[in-house]
Amino acid sequence: MEKITSFTINHLKLEPGVYVSRVDHYNGAAITTFDLRMTAPNREPVMNTAEMHTIEHLGATFLRNDPEWAERVVYFGPMGCRTGFYMLLAGELTSKDVAPLVTRMFEFIRDFEGDIPGAAARDCGNYLDQNLGMAHFLAKRYLEKTLYGIDDAHLIYPE
Repeated sequence: MEKITSFTINHLKLEPGVYVSRVDHYNGAAITTFDLRMTAPNREPVMNTAEMHTIEHLGATFLRNDPEWAERVVYFGPMGCRTGFYMLLAGELTSKDVAPLVTRMFEFIRDFEGDIPGAAARDCGNYLDQNLGMAHFLAKRYLEKTLYGIDDAHLIYPE
């Protein structure tokens, strides 16, 4: 079997950033998959499931309610390796196109207070596995370390 695209990226050089993972075409429509890498793989600790779950709930809620982008959101969810998230949007897009959206989303996560959307037994299959405090910490870290002042080195996969 051939390696899938995400397994061909040199994770030894990969830094936190916003990367185009792939662009797929279905029935004439383009879908761009973004790699929102929050930690340096194999060099920094991975995120725990509770904070990732909270980021997923808040990020998906933000994206699906964003007036400019809501209609283009296909999916937002965690990577199995727990180093970031995938965001799928309709259209053939670049990292620069979505960097402001990703920044606004993580500002929303960093600043969110109150009940986590969908964190109830009726709405979620593991509603108790949440950690808002760590979600705040990780969103702030991602903003400060990566998104504020983002440059080409954090937008294009390393060789």
